[in-house]
Amino acid sequence: MITTVADASQVAQARRLVGDFARIAGIPAPRLAQIAIVVTELATNLLKHAGSGQILASQYADGTGSGVELLALDRGNGMIDVGRCMDDGYSTAGSPGNGLGAIERLADDLQIYSRPGLGSAIMVRFRQHAASKVRSTLLGSAVAPYPGETLCGDGWAFDETGPFRTMILADGAGHGPEAARAAQVAVQAFEANAGEPCEELMACVHRALMPTRGAAVAIARIDMAAGVIRYVGVGNISGLLVTDAPARHMVSHNGTAGHVAPRIREFSYEFTGTPMVILHSDGLTSRWDLGAYPGLGLQHPTLVAGVLLRDHRRARDDASVTVARPLL
Repeated sequence: MITTVADASQVAQARRLVGDFARIAGIPAPRLAQIAIVVTELATNLLKHAGSGQILASQYADGTGSGVELLALDRGNGMIDVGRCMDDGYSTAGSPGNGLGAIERLADDLQIYSRPGLGSAIMVRFRQHAASKVRSTLLGSAVAPYPGETLCGDGWAFDETGPFRTMILADGAGHGPEAARAAQVAVQAFEANAGEPCEELMACVHRALMPTRGAAVAIARIDMAAGVIRYVGVGNISGLLVTDAPARHMVSHNGTAGHVAPRIREFSYEFTGTPMVILHSDGLTSRWDLGAYPGLGLQHPTLVAGVLLRDHRRARDDASVTVARPLL
């Protein structure tokens, strides 16, 4: 869910929309009241410090637990000193300066990426369940539907079975309900066959998509023991491997899963250290450079996804970014 805050009247709207989302997600009433306060603070901060911005709400489940996540994005002047901005009483807008401090006290996790002149991204998490022993990966995503649509034609999922961490991103052809259905079918096929080798897993997704309008699909598997990313792509999903070495773009073949997929082929990319894998649909331009954002590659995957969506989203398409970084 995504909502824009561009004037004072939209603060209440954002609070209502996010509250409805959190209630449907199963957040209990006491926490709903806390979320309402946090949304109000985030929205008013967007207006005070940037003039406008967006708040995204989603459910998360990764190596830190599961629950509801909020992401506030703006293109304002940014924060010179994030640590000082967290202190109660400090403000650059003539306000009481208690907003970020209040958010930190109410939330289970608050993380911020902000650079002077580059705007701000603020991630807030409300945990429902503790970390699962099954997952040892940090995950983040940012998703926005085609303007005017309520359903996004992009979908993603993650599986951590045995030693492998595997992720999928599917971009249903076109936009609207049928594109969303295609993406959902791709995700369901992935979840039902996630233990298969990557080429066979993509073949399963391809077959499942045949009754739909089809999708661009990418599957990336992180094999920490072997130090390898295994990647299979059909269509225009972009995959990027980020390590201490220069970032590497991963190869997808032309086609549309479910219709024309002449080459389903796995490519392997070796890495050392802890990798970060970024997948995004063609709702983002491909002409971005993580190096233009000092320190962003070290931030939480949600902040990485949010900043890329904010700055490189195409105006007339569904858009999604998903990012994974192993904890172990």
